[in-house]
Amino acid sequence: MRVGIVILPEDRWWAAEPKWRAAEEYGFDHAWTYDHLGWRSLVDGPWFSAVPTLTAAAMVTSRIRLGTFVASPVFRHPVPFMRELNTLDDISDGRFLFGVGAGSSSEHYDGQVLGGPSLTAKERADRFIEFVEALDGLLVKDRFDHDGSYFTAKGARNLPGPVQRPRFGFLVAAGGPRTMRLAATHGAGWITEGRRADTLEEWWKGVAERSAAFDRTLEHTGRAGARIQRYLSLDAAPVYSLSSVDAFADAAGRAAELGFTDIVTHWPRSGGPYEGREAVLERVVEDVLPGLQAG
Repeated sequence: MRVGIVILPEDRWWAAEPKWRAAEEYGFDHAWTYDHLGWRSLVDGPWFSAVPTLTAAAMVTSRIRLGTFVASPVFRHPVPFMRELNTLDDISDGRFLFGVGAGSSSEHYDGQVLGGPSLTAKERADRFIEFVEALDGLLVKDRFDHDGSYFTAKGARNLPGPVQRPRFGFLVAAGGPRTMRLAATHGAGWITEGRRADTLEEWWKGVAERSAAFDRTLEHTGRAGARIQRYLSLDAAPVYSLSSVDAFADAAGRAAELGFTDIVTHWPRSGGPYEGREAVLERVVEDVLPGLQAG
C-alpha cells in the first residue's frame, strides 16, 4: 500500500518548505495540497494557490509524487489550466498526480466569491464531465477544438505536452453513478471520501458501499479487473487518522482489506481541522509506514 499526506497551502513558504522536504524524507509515496480559493472554516485565514505551491515543492524534492487533492472546474477554464499542469508536470519531471473532482456546490466559498450561478447537482456533474473530457483532449492533441455547454476551445495549442505520455493519469474523485463512470472510463485512479457519518463504523460502512459500487461500475464499463488505483482520504472520517498511532494503523488495515491501493492522511495542525501532534506523525513514519509499504 502507498501512503500520501496532504499539506494545506496555508503557511508562508519559509514554514511550508520544511514540511514538503520532510514528507519526502519520511518516505511518503505522494504529497498533496488542496486546490481551492478558500476552504471551509479556514477561509478567513491565510491561503495560497495550489499550482505555485506544488511547483515550489517540486523544486525542493526529487522523488515524491506531488498532486492536487483535488482540482475542480469551479474556478478554472481547461485551456489555461492545461498550460499550468503541463508546466508543473515538466518542472516536477513527471512526478505530478492530477486529482480532479466536481467541486463544492455554489454556497461554498469557491463558488460564492466568483458570483457565478447556483448549479444543481446534475449541472455540477455535467460541468465536471465536460471539464475532464476537455482536459483529456487538450493534453493529448495539439490544436484542440471543444464547443461545450460550459467551456470552449478553438485550436488550442499544447506543445510540448506533458512529460508523462500520452498524458498524466487522471485520479477522479467520484461518489455518484455518473462520476464513477467517468472515473472508470477516463481515470487511472479513483478517489473517495466515503460518506459523511457521525460514527467511525458508519463511515467505514459507507466506504465499503462506495467501493462495491465502483466495482460494479468497472464491470458495467468493461473494465473489471483493470489496474485502477484506489485512493481513500482517511480524514473524511469523523476521527482524525493521526489522532494516535493505533488509529492510523487501524485505518490503514481496514483500507487494505477493502482493496484500496493508496491512503491519504493530513499533516497535523495546531487547531481544527486535522488537529494533532507531529510526534504522532513521526511515530507513524517510524513504526507503521515501513510495514505498509513492504506489504
